[in-house]
Amino acid sequence: MSASVYMVDVFGSEAISGNPLAVVVDAGDLATDDMLRLTRWFNLSETTFLLPPTQPAADYRVRIFTLEREMPFAGHPTLGTCHVWLEVGGAPKCGAEIVQECGAGLVSIRRNQGRCAFAAPPLLRSGPPSSDELAEAQQFLGIDGHEIVDAAWIDNGPGWLGVRLASAERVLALRPSRSWPRRIDIGVIGPHAPGGDAAFEVRAFFSDHLGTIVEDPVTGSLNASLAQWLFAAGVTTADYVAAQGTRLGRAGRVRASRDEAGQVWIGGEARTHVVGRLQGIYSVE
Repeated sequence: MSASVYMVDVFGSEAISGNPLAVVVDAGDLATDDMLRLTRWFNLSETTFLLPPTQPAADYRVRIFTLEREMPFAGHPTLGTCHVWLEVGGAPKCGAEIVQECGAGLVSIRRNQGRCAFAAPPLLRSGPPSSDELAEAQQFLGIDGHEIVDAAWIDNGPGWLGVRLASAERVLALRPSRSWPRRIDIGVIGPHAPGGDAAFEVRAFFSDHLGTIVEDPVTGSLNASLAQWLFAAGVTTADYVAAQGTRLGRAGRVRASRDEAGQVWIGGEARTHVVGRLQGIYSVE
């Protein structure tokens, strides 16, 4: 078989400054094992596979893979896949919104000034962590308990535990553990001083399939649940921009907004940098 592959930069404030994503188009002949093998070969945080929808309300279907597993939902793969779908000629059934079908169900996506934004999905787990869970987060991050302003489960699929610190500077100074004995997914946020282009600094840490801790350049799912948390807690009432990837030499910018109905939307830039064909990848199913 031969399928198209698009290499897309998502959430970057300029070219090749965000989180890269591989999007495979015409992926219907690939078996699940092939998708995982290809994802590991690309060695990016996620690869997506664009497929025809199976639900009448959806415009397209996407399967999202990390190096370890298939994910029901993820943020930068959602925006990057939508960007490619539009680029290859996709047209929404409803002109106002695009509807993506994924493992988490149907996700609404809006376009505004050439930029896409997805509706933040509902949290699967919320509420404060236990004392043991909080102690583990402190140990992992290498901080004292008094430095944590607030903490909560903000899991919309990947498993995020959110930790809020007093400042962006403290977030950027973190030196977390480089490995961890069990799976861990922690997102940390702290406010910038007023006047800059970003209101908050975000960092995302998770275990890969080998147990090594990875810092994600820019994370849509985490920023979605962080925004829901911040708006619900009254930490912010206005739309804002979050910076992420700074310590990795990236310039990620995530736009968080809340509409009149209370729905949180997460948007950012997406740019295609490479287009090619896959050769010799055959289904084994």
